[in-house]
Amino acid sequence: MSQNDFNYNRIAEAIAYIKENFKEQPTLEEIAEKVHISPFHFQRLFTDWVGVSPKKFLQYTSLEYAKQVLKNRQTSLFDVAYQTGLSGTGRLHDLFVKIEGMTPGEYKNGGEQLSINYSYAETPFGRVLVASTSKGICHMAFIDNEEQAFKSLKQRFPNSIFNQVVDRIQQNALFIFTKDWEKPDEIKLHLKGTDFQLKVWQTLLKIPLGGLTTYGSIAKQIDKPKASRAVGTAIGNNPVAFLIPCHRVIQSSGDLGGYHWGNTRKTAIIGWEAAKVDAN
Repeated sequence: MSQNDFNYNRIAEAIAYIKENFKEQPTLEEIAEKVHISPFHFQRLFTDWVGVSPKKFLQYTSLEYAKQVLKNRQTSLFDVAYQTGLSGTGRLHDLFVKIEGMTPGEYKNGGEQLSINYSYAETPFGRVLVASTSKGICHMAFIDNEEQAFKSLKQRFPNSIFNQVVDRIQQNALFIFTKDWEKPDEIKLHLKGTDFQLKVWQTLLKIPLGGLTTYGSIAKQIDKPKASRAVGTAIGNNPVAFLIPCHRVIQSSGDLGGYHWGNTRKTAIIGWEAAKVDAN
């Protein structure tokens, strides 16, 4: 296990405890005790990893925060993106990410004749497997086991040729975790999905950094107001973690809801992004 994974696991354990006990407003000492580390070292590790103190993070991930974001920001996602004034990742999705869906033939034959490069990388939220074709990113997933993660990738594209190699397309995509995006290289997504799924995923790209929306709101935006359940299924099948921000979709009650790569990771990402908005 890498040091990054070790630190993430500690922070993830702390985040899970915060999420389960936020109504009691646990103290720094109580949280640190749960992850078996001194309050001083826990405060420093948490702040280095997340960018804010555990106390501030607790505020960001509480139910009341989610409700407040929905109340104030749900009406106009474009206005939110503009008002944040972020030149970084907050506007990347609106301005620079394009979807190029696979042809019906490619979809039907499981990626036959596609050459797919893949590699593993570290992120603030754990290790990822990222894969690309010559047209763009086709898969990115948070992983716990490399062998199982690669098996899942092959199941999505059973007839493709796979090469374990890092390419520029993957590097550009991974820069979203660390780079200032004032002048980003264009990121493209080469996705395998139905027309409905592609439409849902494209709508997710419009949710800015720090913004949250609901399944019902997404359904209305694609002119399918009664299709909230189908929207939820499409979101659950999102093949590109983080770049397509399905973590920014929560329940209308304000509860953060589920996440394909784990509720604790979803909580961590939402809090991390909220801290970035606050810092700017």
